[in-house]
Amino acid sequence: MASLPPQSVDAVVIGAGPVGLFQVFQLGLHGIAAHVIDALPHVGGQCAELYPDKPIYDIPGVPHCTGRSLVQQLRQQIAPFAPALHLGQQVATLQRMPEGGFAVGTSAGLALHARSVFIAAGVGAFVPRALKLEGLEAHLGRQLHYHPDPATLPAHAEGQHVVVHGGDEPAVAAALACADAGAASVVLLHRRDAFQAEPALLERLQARRDAGSIRVVAAQITGQETASQRLVALQLLDPEGQPQRLPLDQLIVCLGISPRLGPIADWGLALDRKQLAVDTAQFQTSERGIYAVGDINTYPGKRKLILCGFHEATLAAFGAAELLTGAPVALQYTTTSTRLHERLGAAGQGVAAG
Repeated sequence: MASLPPQSVDAVVIGAGPVGLFQVFQLGLHGIAAHVIDALPHVGGQCAELYPDKPIYDIPGVPHCTGRSLVQQLRQQIAPFAPALHLGQQVATLQRMPEGGFAVGTSAGLALHARSVFIAAGVGAFVPRALKLEGLEAHLGRQLHYHPDPATLPAHAEGQHVVVHGGDEPAVAAALACADAGAASVVLLHRRDAFQAEPALLERLQARRDAGSIRVVAAQITGQETASQRLVALQLLDPEGQPQRLPLDQLIVCLGISPRLGPIADWGLALDRKQLAVDTAQFQTSERGIYAVGDINTYPGKRKLILCGFHEATLAAFGAAELLTGAPVALQYTTTSTRLHERLGAAGQGVAAG
């Protein structure tokens, strides 16, 4: 089948963390539609993955919120602009086109022709930590799944013997979701019978254990067994040092995520200690039309704070608006601008939503 031609878009935002989401909002105020790409299967970046329930105290006007609630509010804020989300894929290539703009290609085969690009990748693309087991990667996508999108779990779990490997909240949540989806059996495998998750999830896990629909196994993985090119079992070593065998149909691995600069280092942009050098007027990189906001950038006086990233996203959006229109952009206020009210869906309400 012939590949489809690249889709032409105004802006691509690389990274769906809080700063990337706020970048979408600021672009939307200028009438610039954004496509968002993130390596994780959900939006939120570090907030959603590393500290969803920890309190944040330095968001202006919000005395405190959790990482999860901040992401939820940002999603609500950008809803009027309906950004296209391309999740679970990493930007692999970024090249300037002779006719102008940039060719953006992802690990999933997505091809976009963007007039502007905003890199909001934090400390790099967050990718799942792999289970180091010889030959295991051959089953990726069929029987092996790393930090899957919860929405896909029913398709993997229904009627299947599922093993979920990990000891943190994503593993507990995945095991519960698989049990809810009608898995034939669910085993939650961890090196010890202790899990880090919010109390409500731990209570649900205990209820499922008591009912027999989830079994917890404390052991270390030492190997795998295959038959007819399918993964059929894991080889384990229990706490007493005895070998065990754990049959399975599906293996879900939730061992955490780690940031990697990845292909960003190959895009020809000026770097300073693995961060993108930018100006402080528009937060443009060394390549005209490519901007960097949040923890991925560096400049004199840089502070790695979410609120600083919000400021950077605001100025980057103004810079892109002027680049795309070829003219200065007049400052408008969400308190009074009819145009902004219309874009926010707040026309006729007397006050702006943003």
